[in-house]
Amino acid sequence: MWKFTLLLLLLIYGAAKYWSNSENLEVPVLPSDQYWGSRETHKDDQSIRPFKIDVKKEVIDDLNTRLSRTRSLRKPLEGAGWTYGVDSEYLQSVLEYWRTKYDWTQRQTLLNKYPQFKTSIQGLDIHFYHVKPTIPKSLSVRVLPLLLVHGWPGSIVEFQKIIPLLTVPRADRDFVFELIIPSLPGYGFSDAAIRPGLGSTQITVVLKNLMSRLGFEKFYAQGGDAGSIITANMGVLYPESVMGIHSNMCQNNAPSSYLWTILGAYIPSLVVSSEHWSKMYPLSYHWSRLVEEFGYVHIQATKPDTVGTALTDSPAGLAAYILEKFSTWTNPEYRFSKDGRLLEKFTIEELLDNVMIYWVTNSITTTVRLYAETFSIAHLSLQTETFPINTPTACALFPHEITYQSESLLRSRYRNLLQINHMPRGGHFAALEEPQLLADDFWSFVTLVEAKRTLDKTAKSTEL
Repeated sequence: MWKFTLLLLLLIYGAAKYWSNSENLEVPVLPSDQYWGSRETHKDDQSIRPFKIDVKKEVIDDLNTRLSRTRSLRKPLEGAGWTYGVDSEYLQSVLEYWRTKYDWTQRQTLLNKYPQFKTSIQGLDIHFYHVKPTIPKSLSVRVLPLLLVHGWPGSIVEFQKIIPLLTVPRADRDFVFELIIPSLPGYGFSDAAIRPGLGSTQITVVLKNLMSRLGFEKFYAQGGDAGSIITANMGVLYPESVMGIHSNMCQNNAPSSYLWTILGAYIPSLVVSSEHWSKMYPLSYHWSRLVEEFGYVHIQATKPDTVGTALTDSPAGLAAYILEKFSTWTNPEYRFSKDGRLLEKFTIEELLDNVMIYWVTNSITTTVRLYAETFSIAHLSLQTETFPINTPTACALFPHEITYQSESLLRSRYRNLLQINHMPRGGHFAALEEPQLLADDFWSFVTLVEAKRTLDKTAKSTEL
């Protein structure tokens, strides 16, 4: 038996070394003008138009009517918590609050607090916040552009609490941020593609074009979930444009990372420190958790329009589908509670604001299509998620994120990893759940990057 185990380890080790050294692939070049909309409705209009959220009364009336006619839900199993999905009895109380106490007029006003715009990029009207910093006249600071990118099932709502933490200067810093926060294509108030093919890599092109439209040829980028994939793609496709990437869901999807992960099951010290061993091993536990949580990925990657139809017609179904993720992805232990401890880190208004963005824009179908496009054979063949990244990067590792990869695995992809921090608390929706922690981590990262840039400039001037 020991001989077989030794042979297996040698094979895994050899394969890992082989894949680690296979870096002869060429970065794909995607067209910057690929058209995703209808040429009949979108001309080559490059104007930037002010926008405010203004949902018609009949949309809200229809929602309340649907909520009042929700069918009786089947009782949950005794003691099951949220392990079978959302608890129907608790969901019923959420639906009642939504119908009788949630004030959309007030919440819409809050969402309109910051300036919003739309502009046509590659045939799609892209919605975005553009928030400039508040700088006292007596203060002289540099303004650095920052692209903030959300994922699914999130939206622009995720960034509401972190906006002031990034746009108000700090006493000990000589810079502050100007924020661009887009709704991804097909999400919220941004148009959806009318033909197949708009995956995460193509969205990277759209957002790069958006930043160029706004006059930002160099900028910082931050993202989680799909936003982490898109911002990482910026480092692959546009390394000259991205000054730094900060991610709260860093990932290395190169084949070698999976081989090293398996090898680490036998010799953990090759992959992860003893301090963080339990976050990766035993594999049987962590991979079974992924199977438990990732059923939605298979559905959305294969039949997005079918599940989208069901969720489009039922506000109760939409709320159940989205709110479940805000429980189990915030902390896996929450799934054992009857209320999913949903309000442990969020307010009911915040959660319903996010659900409302999906409902009032009728966008759940077009959002889940992102999975089908990203997992298509055509998109996977681009291999953008496997390329090494040389852009300055920071990884904020929140303890209750769905997946965890060790520092050694991340460094094999992020070749210029200036900062990696294991955060003291928090889960998947970091910007909404722990905005202060995320903001502080980002400020410290940019401080490192800016200091390094200053040193590099000084060194170059000295050489001349």
